[in-house]
Amino acid sequence: MAGAPDAVQSLSASRRALLIVAAVTLARIAVLAVLPLDLWVDEAQYWLWGQHPDWGYFSKPPLIGWTIGAFTWLFGDSLFAIRLPGPLFHGATALILGRLAGDLFGPRAGLWTAAAYVTLPMAALGSVIISTDTILAPFYAGALLAWHRLAQRGGAGWALTTGALLGLAFLAKYAALYFLPGAVLAAALAPGWRVRWRDAALVGGAFALVAAPNLLWNLANDLTTLAHTAQNMDWDADEGGLDWDGLAEFVAAQFAVIGPVFFAALVAMPLRRPGADMTALLCHAWAVLAIVMVQAVVSGANANWGVVAYFAGTAAVMSWLMANHRRSGRFGLALNAAVSLLIPALFLAPLALTRPSGRAYLERYAGRSEMSGRIVALAQDAQAGTVIARDRGVLADLFYSGRDSGLTFRSVPPAGAPGDYYQQRFAAGAGDAFPALYVDDVPPPAGCDATPVADLAAARGAYARKNLSAWLLASPCLSQTQIAPARTDGGDR
Repeated sequence: MAGAPDAVQSLSASRRALLIVAAVTLARIAVLAVLPLDLWVDEAQYWLWGQHPDWGYFSKPPLIGWTIGAFTWLFGDSLFAIRLPGPLFHGATALILGRLAGDLFGPRAGLWTAAAYVTLPMAALGSVIISTDTILAPFYAGALLAWHRLAQRGGAGWALTTGALLGLAFLAKYAALYFLPGAVLAAALAPGWRVRWRDAALVGGAFALVAAPNLLWNLANDLTTLAHTAQNMDWDADEGGLDWDGLAEFVAAQFAVIGPVFFAALVAMPLRRPGADMTALLCHAWAVLAIVMVQAVVSGANANWGVVAYFAGTAAVMSWLMANHRRSGRFGLALNAAVSLLIPALFLAPLALTRPSGRAYLERYAGRSEMSGRIVALAQDAQAGTVIARDRGVLADLFYSGRDSGLTFRSVPPAGAPGDYYQQRFAAGAGDAFPALYVDDVPPPAGCDATPVADLAAARGAYARKNLSAWLLASPCLSQTQIAPARTDGGDR
């Protein structure tokens, strides 16, 4: 009967973790219901992918498109439905990591880990803006849990579960491959995290089976997604040396991604001789961070490129802090919780917080649907059947905001390989309806039968400095060889 109190304590901690995560998740869902926020460029693109199910897309694997397509089919084609996976997937991830920490360090560690993850700044942001990191999260966390149970118990069931979850994580984002160096390093330093070769082969087989359709799609589509990923890494860039400033910026950004107390603890922990299980979790975290830090030095790295480090990292940090530095752990949790409340509040009024220059910090999230409405109205008034644009951001929102307008939306044709999804799948051609409305910040090429229609200047929001204008084209006349590439609108990284 000695195990009965432990079982009761475990059940109590699990229920408390579930209540905390459920409360935070429901609050975030309520915020989404009233959030007056336009779709960001990538969000609008992912929505379009969901309308065209495929095994892969230009810049990312397919799971985010499938997920958004399923949610909009179930709950209606709304901004709420598009972003609803965010709080749900992060809530599920918190519970999975809580179970992992509970298995390793006891019920209270599981409770604190679940509470810590669901209030991370990255989870708060991912519950407002939908991204591939969010879709990846529960599958990667689930693979960590399944791998640990495979190491402890063995068996084909856990091996196949681990491989399938890793495959699904791969279909969300190729960063799932970071699992391999973490697992190898953990096996080298923590014997309890080693699996039998037969089980490892089953993991690899299940992973390959789930990932194969996307890999075959890439082979049939000129390795499109893989090439875009390599282009983002930009290892061929010749910029005259290592980018130490880029490394400093990436490291500094990590204090914001998981909170300053937790990241500081993650840095300090390897110096404190943690136990075997803690070492294994740190291997999974630091293997990722080390790789991305090398990337940052070579050619720069976005702040979110190290996100997969923080699934194992959160379980390690919170369990260690609450066992050894409880006051710091509680302070870090409270600080992150405050930031988690602040993030949705800022997005409720994206133009309210401004820089000294007068620009809003979140201006890129505002004014997109308003501009799309102006463009659609101009096209309809001019009796144009097609709207053509060069900028990915303009096209992304036109496809969503103008979905019921009856208009056709097209990208300027590429010169050679497509530069984005819209050039790949929706390039203008001779079969499009003319006259067409052309929207850009530079006039159409000489030789086009083009009539100026309107100045589309915007005082605030995403298009405040783009100086867009509209022209009516009488016939097809556009070629990317005649037009300079559009300035990047960010994202898709």
